[in-house]
Amino acid sequence: MAASDHPGSDYLSVADIEIDVVEPGRSGFRLRGSGADAADYVMDVHLDLPVDTRTRSVLGELLSQSEWRVWRRVRQGLRSSYRARARPTTRAD
Repeated sequence: MAASDHPGSDYLSVADIEIDVVEPGRSGFRLRGSGADAADYVMDVHLDLPVDTRTRSVLGELLSQSEWRVWRRVRQGLRSSYRARARPTTRAD
């Protein structure tokens, strides 16, 4: 994936995804791809306007040749009490 500008210091890169399959739907597309982390991803793209068959075909072809970088805004770190609850606990009997 080509390097892109980082959106800001309060954003964290979540995934870099190379699109493998584009499935057209009634109001958009379902994109399937593989991430740089070797995980499989599925993303739904919904359009709020009608798209004719030819435009849908062109959009599908363009999307099938795309790569996506997903960023997430980090508001604050996890609270220590949350981390403690999230860890599995084992009891010695």
